[in-house]
Amino acid sequence: MSINDNVAAIRERISQAAARAGRSVDSITLMAVSKTVEPERIRQAYEAGLRVFGENKVQEFSEKLGPLKDLIHAEWRLIGHLQSNKAKKAAELFRAVDSVDSLRLAEKLDYAAGQRNKILPVLIEINAGGEENKSGVPPESAALEELLQAAQRLNYLQVRGLMTIPPFTEDPEGARPYFRQLRQLRDKIAARKLPRIEMDVLSMGMSHDFEVAIEEGSTCVRVGTAIFGSRPSPKT
Repeated sequence: MSINDNVAAIRERISQAAARAGRSVDSITLMAVSKTVEPERIRQAYEAGLRVFGENKVQEFSEKLGPLKDLIHAEWRLIGHLQSNKAKKAAELFRAVDSVDSLRLAEKLDYAAGQRNKILPVLIEINAGGEENKSGVPPESAALEELLQAAQRLNYLQVRGLMTIPPFTEDPEGARPYFRQLRQLRDKIAARKLPRIEMDVLSMGMSHDFEVAIEEGSTCVRVGTAIFGSRPSPKT
């Protein structure tokens, strides 16, 4: 199937999942995860109507941005782990950073955004499954509270919500408890009405489990393989 056909099929599945959950399909953003995808195929996704794209690495995106600069309505977001020494470049290249996982990184991004007089929307990444090989702060942790408190004094960051990547299970239903946990955590933080912190974004759900995520309240699903096909194995 073509990328255009893939996008149409995914949109239909999103619509059906939203209907099952009694939600408006307009409340759900479809993000195309375009890491390792060449510019021409990203352009095809754009021509299929997609506008939000997720990239994992600052350097990779920097190298392929040139041929895509004419896609003026594209919104580029960083969704991969970001080292604090690359915060300046990330603030320059991306519309938003969806993977803030430490106070140090938040402070670096705030400073970099301030240098550009730019308000930078961010999501706090939560390691819902407590996996050692994944980034993110633990839910209900001192590290999360530290981030929430600091965000109230960082003038150029706008915390918009939470993001998670749950432990992988073959059965998409295995992710449901983690998605539910993130929604409940979001609701708890939102109820505190902390200054300068919004909790209107829940970024959760990928190609194999996005329908379950939508049923549990996701407002942004990150879909790569189901749009672009399998990616090549990383070079060693």
